[in-house]
Amino acid sequence: MKKSRETFMNWLMSGSDPLEEEMIETLSDEEAADEHKDEHQNPKKERISIKEFLHAKGLYHPARIICSVGLCLVLIVLLMGSVMDMPYFGQADTLISSEVSEFYVEHTLEHTGATNIITGIILNFRGFDTLGESHVLFIAVCSVIILLKMTPREEDALLHMQDYDEIIKDQGEDLILSSLSRFLFPLICMFGVYIILNGNISPGGGFSGGAVIGAGLILYLSAYGYKRIRRFFTFNTFKTVSCLALLCYTASKTFHFVTGANEIHVPIPLGTPGTIFSGGLLLPLNIFVGLVVACTMYALFTLFRKGDF
Repeated sequence: MKKSRETFMNWLMSGSDPLEEEMIETLSDEEAADEHKDEHQNPKKERISIKEFLHAKGLYHPARIICSVGLCLVLIVLLMGSVMDMPYFGQADTLISSEVSEFYVEHTLEHTGATNIITGIILNFRGFDTLGESHVLFIAVCSVIILLKMTPREEDALLHMQDYDEIIKDQGEDLILSSLSRFLFPLICMFGVYIILNGNISPGGGFSGGAVIGAGLILYLSAYGYKRIRRFFTFNTFKTVSCLALLCYTASKTFHFVTGANEIHVPIPLGTPGTIFSGGLLLPLNIFVGLVVACTMYALFTLFRKGDF
């Protein structure tokens, strides 16, 4: 009892306890440092280990670097030589200036049924190139998703944890932006649909109309946040719409590629020039391209802003 009283009085007067002092003296410096080590140093260790792994695999080997640089130089020389052998821009005696452009201007309406020559060229004569461009957009979004899904840095992870919806909840919605978006969003989407549907008879088409719709989705997101827009547009929506549009585009143009670019009879008539349902497959192709472009614009904006859908 007397010893306990002395211990209590010592602790009350000096704030120390003999048992605690003994434990502190026996604790080594390394063990004490381990106790206070920051957990956020783990990502740094992980990045260092990945770098060491790449070095171990020989990706930074001097011979590999020399071969890569040499290959790039060879490709540059070949491409520059090809460009030098091409005819000069506007040269009158080339086929492009004398026959090709003249054929497009005079016979696009006859072959495609589109009064908009640009749409007829892009979706008919250059259909394979446009199909590749649509796939490039989808691949670009997939690449961004893959890069952002990798182990983020510590500061990036903290930023991504701050949801935009929480910011809107704390600061409140912008009254001017939300009020204007309530009227502008449907008008922008309607205008984008109009541009897509009339792309074969007037300036516009899938690329420009899809860009307008994508801008409308971005405006809605900026005004109301992710929680509201997820009611009708989610990551699954992006995957479904983009994949179906690309598959339908590919299926619609397969007959051109299978026959070696020689068109065969299409059951869809060209229709009356100057109407929406003219141009055969041009109208559905414009719709497919517009869907891909709209989804791509919104997806890239969302991924770069938040890091995820």
